[in-house]
Amino acid sequence: MERQDDSGLSSIDMNRPSVARMYDYYLGGKDNYQVDRDAVERVAQAMPEIRQLAQENRAFLRRAVRYMARQGVKQFIDIGSGLPTVGNTHEIAQEINPDARVVYVDNDPIVLAHGRALLASDDNTTVVTADMHRPAEVLEHPETARLIDFDEPVAVLMIAMVHFLTVEERPAVMGQLRAVLASGSHIAATHVTTDDKSPDAVAQIESVYAATPTPIYFRDHTEIGRFFDGFDLVDPGLVTIDGWQPDPIDPGPEATGWLYGAVGRKS
Repeated sequence: MERQDDSGLSSIDMNRPSVARMYDYYLGGKDNYQVDRDAVERVAQAMPEIRQLAQENRAFLRRAVRYMARQGVKQFIDIGSGLPTVGNTHEIAQEINPDARVVYVDNDPIVLAHGRALLASDDNTTVVTADMHRPAEVLEHPETARLIDFDEPVAVLMIAMVHFLTVEERPAVMGQLRAVLASGSHIAATHVTTDDKSPDAVAQIESVYAATPTPIYFRDHTEIGRFFDGFDLVDPGLVTIDGWQPDPIDPGPEATGWLYGAVGRKS
């Protein structure tokens, strides 16, 4: 069964789990279907701390956005943003730079539908339907062009996203993003890891995501580091996300050790 969203752009597939809707359920949201909840329960069998991981990931996003905004970056592209939730990129960035501009990007049409609430209240925030596997869709979208000046520093967020790229896709996707960014731009990303984790648990989770339109790939520290080629890593480098500039004022949950994360700067 498919449901046509009122934008007329595309349909919402209710037969297959959606990564965006699964993540919404991880965070306790209500914008998901039974097929998504069933998939999440299968992930939770292998990774009981999955909801804790999602909260940990959101805490990293908030810290990374605050860091980049404090470096003077006023333009953000949040790729694979998922459904709107508390502590969105634009809310965090605009606390520091009220004029900050944010483009949310996702390939799930339900994200566009919900994102209209953002469009109604903030001229400096927009939501576009595009796919990171085809960076030109993101970079050349009319709404991206309206808000983002690539002659000035831009922050690109790929939070819990680069692990959906294959090894073969990595050079082209990351290379196209890096090439268009001006000096002083930043990239922030997190990625699930195999380090110190049960191979059986990893295999089970990968099998669940294989049933979605977006397979996931767990990797070790060295492999994950290659996604930051061409960027200078901000201290403390690529670490489990609980160790990346922890903020006692906005603490994350207890560490899960499932995600590495970093912020890189283009010289």
